[in-house]
Amino acid sequence: MAAVLLGGLLALALPPFPLGVLLPLGLAWVLARPRGFRFGFLLGLGFWGVHIGWLPASFAAWFGPWGVVPFALLVAFLASLWGGLFALFGRVPLALAGAWVGLEWLLAQGPLSFPWGYLGYALVPAGGRVLAAWVGVWGLSLLVLLIAALLARRRYWALAPWLLLWVWPLPPARPGAQALVVQAAINPLAKFQGAEASRRYLELTRAGLAAHPEVRLVVWPETAVARLPQGTAAVLGDRTLIYGTWGPGPRNEVRLWRRGRDRAVYAKRRLVPFGEFFPGRAVFAPVYGFFFRAFGLAPLADLRPGRAPALLGRAAAFVCYEADYPDLVRGLANRGARWLVNVSNDAWFGVGYGRAQHLAMARMRAVEEGRWLLRAANDGISASIDPYGRVAARSRVGRPQALLAPYRELEGRTFYARFGELPVLGAAWLVLLTGLLENASRRSR
Repeated sequence: MAAVLLGGLLALALPPFPLGVLLPLGLAWVLARPRGFRFGFLLGLGFWGVHIGWLPASFAAWFGPWGVVPFALLVAFLASLWGGLFALFGRVPLALAGAWVGLEWLLAQGPLSFPWGYLGYALVPAGGRVLAAWVGVWGLSLLVLLIAALLARRRYWALAPWLLLWVWPLPPARPGAQALVVQAAINPLAKFQGAEASRRYLELTRAGLAAHPEVRLVVWPETAVARLPQGTAAVLGDRTLIYGTWGPGPRNEVRLWRRGRDRAVYAKRRLVPFGEFFPGRAVFAPVYGFFFRAFGLAPLADLRPGRAPALLGRAAAFVCYEADYPDLVRGLANRGARWLVNVSNDAWFGVGYGRAQHLAMARMRAVEEGRWLLRAANDGISASIDPYGRVAARSRVGRPQALLAPYRELEGRTFYARFGELPVLGAAWLVLLTGLLENASRRSR
């Protein structure tokens, strides 16, 4: 039980919880003595049970008691990965630190990836998050683990640089323009049942532009409308609209509209497993059918992923939980993007802290790329985020509104944007090998 409790406390160090400054202390206790599979598994149960604890409440609210089943299976799987990590490296703390970062990276790979739970997100509330412009979130994870390894060896001086990260001053970020981010707060299940959304988006936009006629850019969230409503051109005039919609395939798309027609399209490339596509559908059709009926849903079709990255004018747009993939956002931004746009439908998070967690991860993407980020979510949290990860404006959850969101077009690339995660993964391998060699030397003596 102690390991489960400790795992839960480690989760409270990641956003949206406030205990990030204490994370190295908890990790130092983990690294201070040899561990095995059982400890890693129980630690993982506690960590993941709290970190994604919004999931069962969310699913149960939408789909009833059966909604808890995916949460239990996911937590057990992720805890098993932690158990394997500790079984392999739990007796060599320094090697464990390097391998931990490698596991975080692996969680973002492949069609069944789940890019949650990175230790580096503990620094989102700290000014030291600006280091992500150099090393990305995985580099911050490695930094946290190395400080914890030093503390485990009673090198208490390591607390000084860690605490410095929490008082790190940030330079100002001056916006050059303002956008209108429209949040309609529409129940997504009601949309599936035919509820009209387009008129609400248009009316909110009309009211927002009447109050702020200087705005030249409007952003609507993920799958806001199936098609643009009549009167869109009259309301927008010569302004630009970035909006989420459905494309052929079907595909989850973001489009840039200007002067009467769509000028550019980006289709979501990272689909949500078991939500937007169903792995092994031919084999597991009876299982999927059972859960569709249990959730009160008609059989859901698989979406088709987009094939290639594409900019929307000078903006890099990405959809929903694509914001949680550092490498995907980097690949888009490196095509010459001057600002970032994230459209999402966080209504699916339901009750709990899932929305705030999602916003925290998006903040890190803005820092990594050194770009302003405009975030449009169906029912919140919509926001404007500056290149240093500060939230310049944000919406209230569940409230229809047109948010006035500052932003600026920027040029140049950060170190992370240029070189990605390869330097950090190389450093993690070096730490892992150093730990193994050090352990082998100690045992030979």
